[in-house]
Amino acid sequence: MAAGPFGRTLPRLETPVPGPRSLELGRRLRAVESPNITRIDRDGPIFWAEAAGANVRDADGNVYIDLTAGFGVAGAGHSHPAVAEAVARQVRRLAHAMGDVHPADVKVELLERLAELAPGDLAMAILSANGSDAVESALKTAALATGRPGVIAFEGAYHGLGYGALAVTAPRRFREPFRRQLYPGVRFVPFPGARDAPDSDVVLAAVRAAVEETRGGADPVGAVIVEPIQGRGGILVPPPDFLPGLRALCDELDLLLVVDEVYTGLGRTGRWFACEHWKVVPDLLVIGKSLAGGLPLSAVLGSPAVMEAWPASEGEAIHTSTFLGNPVTAAAALAHLRVIEEDRLVERADRLGRRRLGDRLEEWVRELPAAAGARGLGLMRALELAGPEPEGAARRVVARALRAGIILLAEGPALAFTPPLVITEEQLDHALDRLHAALVEG
Repeated sequence: MAAGPFGRTLPRLETPVPGPRSLELGRRLRAVESPNITRIDRDGPIFWAEAAGANVRDADGNVYIDLTAGFGVAGAGHSHPAVAEAVARQVRRLAHAMGDVHPADVKVELLERLAELAPGDLAMAILSANGSDAVESALKTAALATGRPGVIAFEGAYHGLGYGALAVTAPRRFREPFRRQLYPGVRFVPFPGARDAPDSDVVLAAVRAAVEETRGGADPVGAVIVEPIQGRGGILVPPPDFLPGLRALCDELDLLLVVDEVYTGLGRTGRWFACEHWKVVPDLLVIGKSLAGGLPLSAVLGSPAVMEAWPASEGEAIHTSTFLGNPVTAAAALAHLRVIEEDRLVERADRLGRRRLGDRLEEWVRELPAAAGARGLGLMRALELAGPEPEGAARRVVARALRAGIILLAEGPALAFTPPLVITEEQLDHALDRLHAALVEG
């Protein structure tokens, strides 16, 4: 049964899922796309045709509730009218400029707005198109600022798949095919939010030891990169003493702290930036995903003292790209940030995440044998599954949910919940009811 306009409605399924049109598109896609990109089987994919708010309509006319926000991108909801209007207005006026030679005026407005939002004195930025690019900008900045190229990253970390970002991304399935091409000066230490991981003191001691081991070598460590909550690693929240302890250790050892908030930033966790939960200000802050409300845009923010390690341009930047500071994405970002602020979506994510989503997941842990644990902050949460094969169980629940009109992702043995910050209480309750039924079914 549907209730409310598209964007705020409940699922409505016109065909089996996936429907005939999605199956046809899957066959066509298989013929023209690299086989690595999209998994095509009897459970999917569905092909999206339209989206608004927390709803998606597929090519067969089926309407879903999206609990992923499209990988966390649709913070203020899919196709927000204010963002769409800003994009249309900007593309009619100026669709492209020369970002590092003759920039667009709106690029300056966006950079000024980011400087206002950023914690501490992170008042200078480098723009790029996606999170991986922004991570690489941060790594380059850190190497220039410290003179030490080595990096410490964390087990389970996901920072992107470009070569620089892949070097600090932990899972072997991403690294192994390209291992011989990756920068070797990265050391991985445990992440204290993981199951069976050591506590913060042990992890910080491992960071210290890794730094000491590299002194005098070819790749001395100059930076630590960390997700305040590991997203692709399973929505893992570290102990409350970890990030403050890491900040203090970086200060002691003269390291730059790079915090990757591509997934967690811009209201997702109930704060503008997740590091604010622990009152930590990084040296470099990476943002992306929801920055432009659906368009590709990312940034790394840093203090003038750090950013001025880059040489002044003499007419040709040594780190840039054709679409740097694209005016359409900049206009979209300004509109999206305005909606998040004016509609108080940061506060809403905190309130809805704690009182509606978080409480419900904790209830399941107490009641359902299939539920092993719940964790998260704001509207970035996970339910870890129990049993002999929890990863397979998570995949089955995701497939079952899709057939019930709920779009959900699994991260290993956990179900990940990152809905649009505008999801209605009715939509969230309905989706959770359907998932509860799927978990009971086993």
